[in-house]
Amino acid sequence: MTTTPATVTTLVAPAAAHHLHAVPAPARNDIEDIVAGNLSRLRALRHLSLDGLSRKSGVSRAMLAQIESGRSVPTIRVLQRVASALQVSVAAFLRNFAQQGFVVLPLQESPRLVSGNDRFISRSLTPPGERRFVLHELKLQGLSTEQISAALPGTQKNLVVTSGTLEIQLNDHKQLLGTGDAIFFDADQPHAYRNPADTEAAAYVVTQYPEQHPV
Repeated sequence: MTTTPATVTTLVAPAAAHHLHAVPAPARNDIEDIVAGNLSRLRALRHLSLDGLSRKSGVSRAMLAQIESGRSVPTIRVLQRVASALQVSVAAFLRNFAQQGFVVLPLQESPRLVSGNDRFISRSLTPPGERRFVLHELKLQGLSTEQISAALPGTQKNLVVTSGTLEIQLNDHKQLLGTGDAIFFDADQPHAYRNPADTEAAAYVVTQYPEQHPV
């Protein structure tokens, strides 16, 4: 028995917005505010004064003060020097979420995509605001197939099967994967997931979007 999904419905638990609201976030999405808030948080975590960070990074105290107050947007070169001094990645300054350094995503509060026949479920394991990398948990009932539309050009997926058997269909190619097997593929083309067994299959998939991926 092979099923074709109906309209995919987005389900968001009512408490989700309240839970995530408890994590402080910048009042605006301007890049200078995001960098300023992250620099202040990361500097405090390292117990460094502006003078101390200036000595470790080689960036002047005046420049650091301008960045942390949101009056200046640093160049990538400056960010690299500050990131190295704080022992973090440059990306840590550009997040507009998780100002405390973490976001908890409870099982019952995570956004989900559910096919019309309830045989396919995709649950987001990435906090709102992350643009380039998205992690999903996939579950596909036995003897079912789920058709996936082509994503933006340049989109790629890395999938690993955690239980059961899953077949990935790409154009004319079909790749059968068992528990523990992984596959990396271009997702800017239509593809499908098929479960040839009569028991549920589960997988994790990381989707990497191109730079122009919208929020």
